[in-house]
Amino acid sequence: MDYFDLDTPIIELASAYGSSNWTIKDSFEGIFIAGGIGSGKSTGSGRMLALKYLSNGYGGLVLTAKPEKETWLEYCRLAGREADLLVIEPNGQHCFNFLQYESAHSKDSLTENIVEVLKTVIRAGQEKEGSKDDPFWETALDMLIFNVIDLCRLAYGTLSIQNMFDIVQTIPKGHENLQSETTQGEVKAFQKAFELARSMVTKKIDAWVASFTPEQENILLKDNFKFESELLDAIPEARLLKFLDQFFFDSFINLSEKTRSIIDFTFSGFLFRLLREPVYSLFCRNDSTLTPEDCLNGKIILINLPVKLYHKVGRDCQILFKYIWQRAMEKRSINSCSRPVFLWADEAQNFLHEHDADFQATARSSRIATVYISQNLPNLYACMGGAKAEFRVKSFLGTLGTKIFHANADIETNRYSSELIGDAFFEDASSSVTVSKDFSQTKGKSLKLERLVRPEDFVRLKTGGPKNNFHVEGFLHKQGDPIHKGLNHTKITFNQNFLI
Repeated sequence: MDYFDLDTPIIELASAYGSSNWTIKDSFEGIFIAGGIGSGKSTGSGRMLALKYLSNGYGGLVLTAKPEKETWLEYCRLAGREADLLVIEPNGQHCFNFLQYESAHSKDSLTENIVEVLKTVIRAGQEKEGSKDDPFWETALDMLIFNVIDLCRLAYGTLSIQNMFDIVQTIPKGHENLQSETTQGEVKAFQKAFELARSMVTKKIDAWVASFTPEQENILLKDNFKFESELLDAIPEARLLKFLDQFFFDSFINLSEKTRSIIDFTFSGFLFRLLREPVYSLFCRNDSTLTPEDCLNGKIILINLPVKLYHKVGRDCQILFKYIWQRAMEKRSINSCSRPVFLWADEAQNFLHEHDADFQATARSSRIATVYISQNLPNLYACMGGAKAEFRVKSFLGTLGTKIFHANADIETNRYSSELIGDAFFEDASSSVTVSKDFSQTKGKSLKLERLVRPEDFVRLKTGGPKNNFHVEGFLHKQGDPIHKGLNHTKITFNQNFLI
């Protein structure tokens, strides 16, 4: 097994005041890269980091907002890692069946884990659209997802997106419709699932009753309350079926039409997107050809469903895989031979979800290097819609230990960057001359507190290309030990032609 030296330099921070290194260990604290359009954030600092991670043996996950397959093919070729790149894409070689994966990895808490995955993706979309944070809707959606999954498992012994979608679509709209649950002689999916579930539970009850001794039979069959209590303790499926009955027939079916339609369409609309090609074949129908754990063996998984081309469904699928990947990476036991892995998201505002801050808080101990790249803070505010978006964004950014700020024309981002780098005392010299009967001259010095880097300084940074000799400038800020001369920031130049 390979040993990974966490003090290996990734970025050498040389300056007139000395030098220091940004290491593999520093990468685990996460990095945020900001820069305006054409600032060189992807081709400058982003390119250099990607090549450094690859050359140091990282495994990783790459999310795509725009077509980036060719870019990462080039990176892997330059690093000698072509064989490690696994691409999930339409008509490609690889797919990931997330229900199959969760069923194999979380048998004791399958329903809870799948609910959390689906809810995370749905909630991420609601935040981006600025939906209000209302506990009722969140709780109602949670309960619907939980009970549909449990009904599907109880009826069929397995889970499928198609069965879940059919069940949601055919839940009766009131008790008056319960007697007309057939269409042209065909039993609707909801009724069929309940019939299968009841039949399975009935067989278990019959087998349980058949095992009674004459004394037990005499006691239990004469006391309905005691019989039911013993039954629910002895057969977990019977208890679950009772909960399903209570939820669907006593609560959900009785909701008003408007309330029902909002909850139904939130869940069924998401499932509908998963049922469409190419997503259905890539994530729901076929057996998995890769898993998140492949990254622990050095594989680079790239999801080639760019948001610019596949829009909401591309975004949903990537957040789904990202969340499952994050949980898988945090489960592993860490030792000196544990491989570093990275999570890469250019145009990161498309891929944020509600658990990212919690994940980032523990990423360091799991040897996970997070790289989020975005143009400016308002992009993140718009993504993390809802109440207190600004505070949520800045709280999340606070979990990322390193930040690189490239040329930017956004006032909010430049102000944040300047404030983060901070203030320092500068000498302010003054002098005065008096000419009258006698000549006098006075000189003095005072300390003045000013910004180390003014907001307007970010506008003038080099953006690469031939006119700048392919050099991209940025300010790097790192928490913890000072970089040089007691300061936690430095101006750094990246070469767009960097070749490991």
